[in-house]
Amino acid sequence: MTSTADIHPSTKIAMITGGNRGLGLATARLLGQADVTVLIGARDRVRGECAAAQLRREGVYAHAVALDVTSETSVEHAADYVASRYGRVDILVNNAGILPEVTRPNIDWPLDLNAFRKTFDTNVLGAVTTTKYFLPLLHKSTAGRIVNVSSTMGSLADQSDPTSPYYGQVVPAYQMSKAALNGLTIALSKALAESAIKVNSICPGWVQTDLGGPANRAAAPTRAADAAAIVVEMALLDNDGPTGQFFDRAGAVAW
Repeated sequence: MTSTADIHPSTKIAMITGGNRGLGLATARLLGQADVTVLIGARDRVRGECAAAQLRREGVYAHAVALDVTSETSVEHAADYVASRYGRVDILVNNAGILPEVTRPNIDWPLDLNAFRKTFDTNVLGAVTTTKYFLPLLHKSTAGRIVNVSSTMGSLADQSDPTSPYYGQVVPAYQMSKAALNGLTIALSKALAESAIKVNSICPGWVQTDLGGPANRAAAPTRAADAAAIVVEMALLDNDGPTGQFFDRAGAVAW
């Protein structure tokens, strides 16, 4: 079991996939500022350690955990490590995601099978796998929270609305993966309805991250620090908060 020096004395414990950069790192920082001990899940152990060390210099209780959401073995080992060291998880943020349709110029648009497989492997199956192995640790919390980082581009209502600012965006593998992730949110909320665990999807907005490559970082209007606010809000819901819903910073988002 972990030393008490490794966690905040009045803490919740949060596991964040893809937590070493972008929205994941910004979420870790905000949660840490709210006295949450943050576990930085990262495929690259060195990058994870660097991110955790950076947060510790800022006064956050942060620790790196090697975790590749596309590898069941990696996720299982990560969950075993967290169980042995911390004993529970209060918050799981399924943040890891990719958007190869934007960053690969030679893609067979719009029906590139490899892009679909790769995108679903990370954005959907990665969240399923991580939730499967961390769910027993969430059940040990008195108020477990699962936050699935989705996108309004995964909203079927929004995709079919000509007035939507995202209407002209046609990236079917990404959009379908986020719609599937939203379906997972609904299913989990029903399956866990009798427990203390709440599950919600969020859309952080168009964020200045590397998800869509350098062009996205230059064009996106929302700083990661600002986008992380809705993730943290859902991660710290009180017992009267919603479950099985979809939100952005403005409120509820239509499925």
